[in-house]
Amino acid sequence: MSKPLTVTKMKQMKQNKEPITVVTAYDYPSARLAEEAGVDMILVGDSLGNVVLGYDTTIPVTVDDMVYHTRAVARGAGSTFIIADMPFMSYHVSKEETLRAAARLMQEGHATSIKVEGGAEIAQEVQACVRAGIPVMGHLGLTPQSVHMLGGYRVQGKDEASASKLLDDALALEQAGAFAVVLELVTEPVADMISSRLSIPTIGIGAGRGCDGQVLVYHDILQYASPYQPKKFVKTYADVGSTIRGAIRSYVEDVKERRFPAEEHVFAPGETRQAEPALYGAAKGNKE
Repeated sequence: MSKPLTVTKMKQMKQNKEPITVVTAYDYPSARLAEEAGVDMILVGDSLGNVVLGYDTTIPVTVDDMVYHTRAVARGAGSTFIIADMPFMSYHVSKEETLRAAARLMQEGHATSIKVEGGAEIAQEVQACVRAGIPVMGHLGLTPQSVHMLGGYRVQGKDEASASKLLDDALALEQAGAFAVVLELVTEPVADMISSRLSIPTIGIGAGRGCDGQVLVYHDILQYASPYQPKKFVKTYADVGSTIRGAIRSYVEDVKERRFPAEEHVFAPGETRQAEPALYGAAKGNKE
């Protein structure tokens, strides 16, 4: 297996204009497949609240939720740089609370780094984590944890004032020691400008072509949802949702019509073939 990406290597990739690939995944099988596909980094996003847990926003997601899912991802992608989201209000109360939550994601979740939403207002918390040896990725633009303050899921950086604020926040995060910044739903010219001003990589999602890397959610890449909601900034590469639905429908029909199990699926007296346990594709011998 190749060695995981490092913070130093990321900066070199930016300097060399080599795009960085990031996939947001939430469990063992998706992480394993992403690693096998050669992705540079895996983000365990608090978007799992919407995508996996069925919430309307990311706000109900807890540190316990993030630890659980990050640990599963780490088991599936042991050779990949893993970023874990700090969930809502886990890094706003105090530096001490921030460090405790971040430490749990690193020690219990086995994350390589953490990600926080916000700019200058959380620079001290970012700095405290960096000083404690915790790599931090920032997140600006559309910040889902602040969706109610932003008035919904709206594109950011549409006017001079908001563009200036985004740049100031990005520079504040860089100064605080962040190793990279996600720019979400930011107009392309503003994302280009921020990317050119920072020495650390920018990772775009709905932020155009000038960022140093791109991130998409596993379920968006694969159209793995029901119903699937198309998004302007997403390119889907497969329609897995329809395939899964059709396969399960065929299974239901086969059972109802008594076509399954068939002769080849049953064990006769004196059967010598070794039976495999019904494990959902889990890796053998994988330990915590």
